[in-house]
Amino acid sequence: MAKINFGGTIEEVVTREEFPMEKALEVLKSETIAIIGYGVQGPAQALNLRDNGFNVIVGQRKGGKTWDKAVQHGWVSGETLFDIEEAAKRGTIVQYLLSDAGQIAAWPTLKPHLTKGKALYFSHGFGVTFKEQTGIIPPADVDVILAAPKGSGTSVRRLFLQGKGINSSYAVFQDATGKAKTRAIALGIGVGSGYLFETDFKKEVYSDLTGERGTLMGAIAGIFEAQYEVLRSKGHTPSEAFNETVEELTQSLMPLVAENGMDWMYANCSTTAQRGALDWKKKFKAATLPVFKELYESVASGAEAKRTIDTCSRPDYREKLAEELKEVRESELWQAGAAVRALRPEKEKAEASMIN
Repeated sequence: MAKINFGGTIEEVVTREEFPMEKALEVLKSETIAIIGYGVQGPAQALNLRDNGFNVIVGQRKGGKTWDKAVQHGWVSGETLFDIEEAAKRGTIVQYLLSDAGQIAAWPTLKPHLTKGKALYFSHGFGVTFKEQTGIIPPADVDVILAAPKGSGTSVRRLFLQGKGINSSYAVFQDATGKAKTRAIALGIGVGSGYLFETDFKKEVYSDLTGERGTLMGAIAGIFEAQYEVLRSKGHTPSEAFNETVEELTQSLMPLVAENGMDWMYANCSTTAQRGALDWKKKFKAATLPVFKELYESVASGAEAKRTIDTCSRPDYREKLAEELKEVRESELWQAGAAVRALRPEKEKAEASMIN
């Protein structure tokens, strides 16, 4: 493993240089990887593994949109595409990539096919970490492993097609065969990871739930709405308010941060922007730090898991979710966003919509 200095903390990570694709293929040459679920992470991981030369099959409920999507992606019914039970039976590694609610519902169907020596793979530690609420308790004679790309399925696939990689964590919850760690790393490389850092199931889910509710999605969306509303209330046009709130951040500044870090982004902005950002950063940290502490405690206590399970298990959940997303989509902020995106050059729009 490579030793990397992360701001004074030495951490061991696995890179593609030390664990190349050829090694991953050799480790998994006798395995059949069954991807269970073809919704968010499923397509990206399945397609990346297939393109990299691994033996992959897909398990999905017949008759739904995701089954049809799998067919459109070249999976063949009866050859590489099966119902969940049949795929789980055939797979020596079962990648359990249904939603958290879907994993709970399908567990009684899947569990009998997790026979001795197989590996049960997750990309999220939710089901196992909160097993008292989910009922997901793996058999003692199978490996239980995790490789969690730090991005959506869309990003996993897009970066793969661009010849890049996405950072991922990996973990071993249960090593029944003595090769669980090697299996986890090989799968992480196979799905397209740029580098892999080690964690455990609990830390993965705690950080993941905090991040999703925080800076990755919840916090940033709330900040967008707050700044946009202030600018609009002071007479700025929708175009100006959106560009100063979202467009400049996502299209100009965040790519600079991704390229060389926050200090480099500051150094490549005007002195007026630098001074203001450095001064106000402290105020925003002071204002939000208590919220993040409250959020983390809600995750660690299991309250977020309970709310997620209770809400997502309701029969009308998808309808209510559609209503919530419709409200976001039809808000002036994101209607302005749609108009601004429509003005981007055609090449940029094509790249932004690329999934496969």
